Amino acid sequence: MNIVICRRSLFRRQFHIEHIIAKQHGGKTQQDNLALACWYCNLKKGPNLTGIDPDSGTVVALFHPRNDRWSDHFALTVATGNPSALDVKGLTPTGRATVHVLGINEKMRCILRYELWREGIFA
Repeated sequence: MNIVICRRSLFRRQFHIEHIIAKQHGGKTQQDNLALACWYCNLKKGPNLTGIDPDSGTVVALFHPRNDRWSDHFALTVATGNPSALDVKGLTPTGRATVHVLGINEKMRCILRYELWREGIFA
């Protein structure tokens, strides 16, 4: 089962333990409600449980790393306008909302992702 919010945590030792459902929303500090996230994703997600799908404008649940499979919601693509960067494309309303809320495709993140992919660290 995938327990990582963002795949950046897979290659970095510095990560946060993320409450998938924030404590302020009744989430418990127990294994089935915890996931690893890079500090950036954790801070961007905050207590959010939902986001707005940029394509449809509807409110949808964010990616749930214990219940959802990364590959069902996201794919890597060469960044538009920059062949030296990799975007994470949201394939579903949940994927698109998660990419937007977490700022996953901010420029420097895409460039770093590309360099790590070239070195075989990011798959």
